[in-house]
Amino acid sequence: MQQPQTAARPRLGERVLTAVSRDPLSGANRTRNDAVLAAAVGVLALVLALTVHEGRRPDVLGWAFLAGSVVALAWRRSRPMAVLLAVLVCIVPYHAADNTHIAPVPASLVALYTVAATARPLHTFLIGVGVIGTAVTVMFQVDAHQGLETLRTSGWILAVLIFGVDVRTYRRYIASVVGRAERAERTREEEAARRVAEERLRIARDLHDLLAHSITLIGVQTSVASHVLTVDPDRLDRAAIANALDDITDTCRTARGELRTTLEVLRADGPDAAGPLPDLTALPGLVRAAKADLEVHTGRTRIAPAVEAAAYRIVQESLTNAVRHGGPGVRIRVAVAASDGHLRVTVTDDGTAPGATEGSGYGIAGMRERARSVGGTLAAGPRDGGGFEVAAALPLQQAKALA
Repeated sequence: MQQPQTAARPRLGERVLTAVSRDPLSGANRTRNDAVLAAAVGVLALVLALTVHEGRRPDVLGWAFLAGSVVALAWRRSRPMAVLLAVLVCIVPYHAADNTHIAPVPASLVALYTVAATARPLHTFLIGVGVIGTAVTVMFQVDAHQGLETLRTSGWILAVLIFGVDVRTYRRYIASVVGRAERAERTREEEAARRVAEERLRIARDLHDLLAHSITLIGVQTSVASHVLTVDPDRLDRAAIANALDDITDTCRTARGELRTTLEVLRADGPDAAGPLPDLTALPGLVRAAKADLEVHTGRTRIAPAVEAAAYRIVQESLTNAVRHGGPGVRIRVAVAASDGHLRVTVTDDGTAPGATEGSGYGIAGMRERARSVGGTLAAGPRDGGGFEVAAALPLQQAKALA
């Protein structure tokens, strides 16, 4: 039986870089880790106090001050400034009593590094000046030689502070890189969601136009057949009925094919998949089904596919409205022409049915939105002398949609 593979353990260098890059104020188990560090520093301070003969061996009070400076390190990342002050309060009288001077140095350097790695550089500079000045002053009061030695070795304090500032700068750089990556990822996700929403809106418009147009035509053709059957049954006009049924069949076949191609977009992978766009070559069949007149004058003009699709949908919705609201015997004329850098689409009818100019849905609003989606305009309203007119001007090449 094959054993499951375990993730490779990061190498020591990678773990060190991860620890250095982590924000010290938000790390996990920071109190426990700082307590372990304080214990290690305490052991080192004890060894130095017992083995280095520089000054006298600490008495009971000296041990208490040394222990206090070490114990405070357990909270160094939670309260770095308070820990530094506590360490200074303990080691100043410790040094003033001329105890072993090297013993509290590790705790002092750890506290200084923590402040430098968490505070602003200006604060770190002021703290460094204050600490060096205090240390030199105290050691000169103990002995002039010790004071000079402290002044000579104060470079270690500066080195620790500079190292802490460098670590802080590195951590801020890493945080900024991570932040930019997260913002870029959010931007990509938002862009993908926006494109998906736009695609869904386009599909919804296509389905609305397709189904409304087809159902309206089927209803009209069914009414024609019913009228022929009921008005004069004795003189049945079989040719008229057959013609109406043939029109219904053609409409259903066209709607089924267009519905299939539209729904294929939903099965495509990814938000960038684009479905087939209807174009001006499909206008004759569309207009013929509505028994309208068509004039197309585009010549060899190059038209963007999205503009052709918008023109097709505008004509389709206009025919649907004309058939639905124009009344019986309505005459419809469709004109499409390219001029002055625009594709001009005009659909007019001579309908006289009452309320024909009002409408009850979102057809005109949808047509305006389609025109705006390619940077065009659309006007719709009643004509002088009766009827209704829809006029759209679409740029031949797709322009940026209006806000």
